[in-house]
Amino acid sequence: MHPRTHRTVDGTVTAYDQGAQLTQWRRDGVPVIWVSAHSRYAEGHPIRGGVPVCWPWFADGPSGDLRPAHGFARTCTWRLLEESAEETELRWAWELTQAEVGEAPGAELFRHAFTARLEVRATDEITVALTVRNDDQHTIGYEAALHSYLHVGDIRQVRVTGLDQAEYYDKVRGQDAVQHGDLTFHGETDRVHRSTSPVRVHDPVLQRTLRVTKAGSPTTVVWNPWADKAAAMEDFGDQEWVEMLCIEAAAVGAHAVQLSPGQQHTLSTTIQVAPTDESS
Repeated sequence: MHPRTHRTVDGTVTAYDQGAQLTQWRRDGVPVIWVSAHSRYAEGHPIRGGVPVCWPWFADGPSGDLRPAHGFARTCTWRLLEESAEETELRWAWELTQAEVGEAPGAELFRHAFTARLEVRATDEITVALTVRNDDQHTIGYEAALHSYLHVGDIRQVRVTGLDQAEYYDKVRGQDAVQHGDLTFHGETDRVHRSTSPVRVHDPVLQRTLRVTKAGSPTTVVWNPWADKAAAMEDFGDQEWVEMLCIEAAAVGAHAVQLSPGQQHTLSTTIQVAPTDESS
């Protein structure tokens, strides 16, 4: 696996053809997108961090028994269509089809004709967009998520706004709930919020606010493994949970995508860096 790295006006951006995965975005020497120092950059193994493409199912799928976790898209090698690096804009585009997936693990669970396109555009903000077209002769359904790992100074001091009054399913406790006020973090967090709203990650340690907006996404996943779960993962440092937070544009569960023949759907997320003095 070989990285594709380009300098931007104020930093660097890195991606890999495997998974069409953005793995790094640094501004003024500080990461905005987080990637584990323990991640395995080996063919067929997921990269821990960046913005993995979860498709055509999320986690273990609606039935809870699909493997590999998060589908096969993040471990397949996508075909690069475009790579352009100008002074103020960087663009990548990759494509993946049923033929190119071949016999990858999990492919036998999704025997449909499709064309998937993943685009990254980096300026003073970064946008990742997944477009899937149904090339089959019958309706297909799938789950999708852009599993964005954000770099934070200390998750225990982070505050997330934009999800107030949003219903969510708490995967840690196995129950539905409603968010009241700001979201703060005191233990393992794994939630699927039913929300289309943008969120802001207020980070007093790094003195910045990350604005996360999205489109084509009826659900927002929020995840941090906390100490015990992080220690149990081979590709996750024991203390790295402190410096990351996943805010994921998603279409999962009852809100999965259904496409008629010839239809397409785009799921996208945009991340911006703003000053920390924003109060809401």
